[in-house]
Amino acid sequence: MLDFPKWKVWLVWATIIFCSLLAVPSLVPESARAKWPGWVPQPVINLGLDLAGGSYILLEADTKDVANARVEAMREQIQTEMRRANPRINIGDISTRDGQLSFVVRDSSQVDAARERLLPMTSGAGMTGQRDWDISVVDTNRFVMKPTAAGINQAIDTAMNDAREIVGKRINALGTREPNIVREGNNRIVVEVPGLKDPEALKALIGKTAKLEFKLVDQIGSSDAEALARGQAPIGSQVLPYANGGGQIAVKRTAVISGDQIADAKQSYDQNGQPDVTLTFNGEGGRRFARVTQENTGKPFAIVVDNQVISAPNINEPILGGTATISGGGFTVQTANELAIALRSGKLPVDLKVVQESSISAELGQDSIDKGILAGVVGSLALIAFMVATYLRFGVYTTAALLVNAVMILGLMALFNATLTLPGIAGFVLTIGAAVDANVLINERIREEQRIRGRAALPAVEVGYKEASRAIFDANLTNVISAVIMFVFGSGPVRGFAVVLAIGIVTSVFTGVTFTRLLVAGWLKRNRPKSINI
Repeated sequence: MLDFPKWKVWLVWATIIFCSLLAVPSLVPESARAKWPGWVPQPVINLGLDLAGGSYILLEADTKDVANARVEAMREQIQTEMRRANPRINIGDISTRDGQLSFVVRDSSQVDAARERLLPMTSGAGMTGQRDWDISVVDTNRFVMKPTAAGINQAIDTAMNDAREIVGKRINALGTREPNIVREGNNRIVVEVPGLKDPEALKALIGKTAKLEFKLVDQIGSSDAEALARGQAPIGSQVLPYANGGGQIAVKRTAVISGDQIADAKQSYDQNGQPDVTLTFNGEGGRRFARVTQENTGKPFAIVVDNQVISAPNINEPILGGTATISGGGFTVQTANELAIALRSGKLPVDLKVVQESSISAELGQDSIDKGILAGVVGSLALIAFMVATYLRFGVYTTAALLVNAVMILGLMALFNATLTLPGIAGFVLTIGAAVDANVLINERIREEQRIRGRAALPAVEVGYKEASRAIFDANLTNVISAVIMFVFGSGPVRGFAVVLAIGIVTSVFTGVTFTRLLVAGWLKRNRPKSINI
């Protein structure tokens, strides 16, 4: 017991000092931290929605569009594959009626070749044992492709996961910290953003599909002007409205460039000082945009965002630099920046609408913090009084371990940039209370070794720590397992509680066993008492 190597002594104290320094920025007001030199690290604990205030939004996806999008994507893929076949497979127009694809292979001798091209375009739907598309041939040369239920469910699950990732990218681009974004059920996403003061801007940003397309304008004749006014477009075209309410325009259905080919988007200004959005294409997009503008010089093309035409300028000359500008949309700096963020993060695979929202004021969060601190202080003082009255000197060592434990929890949470929620405060208080369990076991075992087995002071302490440590580690291991399970399968406040609980368990074992043993060993080595009052 007295043989406590110096390297271990230094390691214990270094660990405590390191965690204490990490905890300091979280205990200092933000106004004071702002005056610190820039080179000083400032790891801090982030406050959750229920403590810092902020916005809560529940989004619901329209999953019906997922099936339609799959059908449309398959239609384009079929056209491309049949065109690339050698020899080329000639097919008729592809019908997308009733949520299925139907087309005719004009040359009956190419039916088998067409099937060989179609089969690799389908795959298994997860672990269901089914394919995502059913392929059948009717009337000898007409193919009918219908998405299966398993395929649609898999597509919805993928789309919702993608939507969650994209919503996260957009929120992080706003500069907010530690948003909580989780799926709820099959078609809902919960968004919690602590500290956000403008929920309306958040709703406008994350609800924007941001589906960008460049489409050639259908230059219809005067005879079709009346049909355009009625919303009717020639075959292969569609009628879309202008975003600024300036009427309608007919554009080709097939997009020549899509948002998937954008590498970057940023808010900028045009030559007149008006806000606009500058796009940078990736390699494939740049080459395709250059080819399209070369082949269609002198013709108008439409810039379409979420099926609304922002502008329809003429292609005066080939654009070869791999960049383009979206202007003429009546942008403000804020709306242009929101569009740039949405385009930069990618288009949402499903439409999201807000079905529930709420805001929590910072004052309510501060009230929760104050009550949590009060509960922690009262609980800690009660524990300290009980331990000192019951175990005397060893109760003082337990008190020191409790204080060090609290500081270490704060320091490690700051190190991992963890988020503290109201349940997290409950976990903190619970950890402080449970931290004395280790010392109770140790102290009672020492008392038992002295009074029942008649051991001297040093052997009693040695056996007490050794035997009690086994039960301490076993008990806390089960708590860590529970915390890990809550973190993996829980969300939001549950995960916040699990994080604090797990960190608190580790630090309480360290302080309750190792740190108090260090203090006791130092006292025994200095005084060598023959008996201990405990």
